[in-house]
Amino acid sequence: MAAGFLKSFDPDLEVYSAGTEPASQVNPRAILVMTEVGLNISDSVPQNVNEYLDQSFDYVITVCDYARESCPIFDGDVKENLHIGFVDPAKATGTEDEILSVFRRVREEIRKEFYKFCIENIKGNK
Repeated sequence: MAAGFLKSFDPDLEVYSAGTEPASQVNPRAILVMTEVGLNISDSVPQNVNEYLDQSFDYVITVCDYARESCPIFDGDVKENLHIGFVDPAKATGTEDEILSVFRRVREEIRKEFYKFCIENIKGNK
């Protein structure tokens, strides 16, 4: 969801999204709640962070505490490592409505925090 928002805030950004234990496909609930705000992430393919370790990045941002603790060291040039943490909505339990409520809440938290990140770090540096 974070990559989808970043791309929507600035289409010129080169954004990569990867996980320490990527699923085989993007969570259908994430696709649904992003579609609700006009963003289509259905063509995204989960990637393993290990594919990017030797590349250079301006920012490497972890979004869940587990990833922060288990994220490997990047060998490429990384200007800044950041953690912008959120609850993992994929771990939500309850009825479908309750689970979707968690996805929507986290979606809005991600939108707010990554918009702030983009304004403070990206837009100001262009």
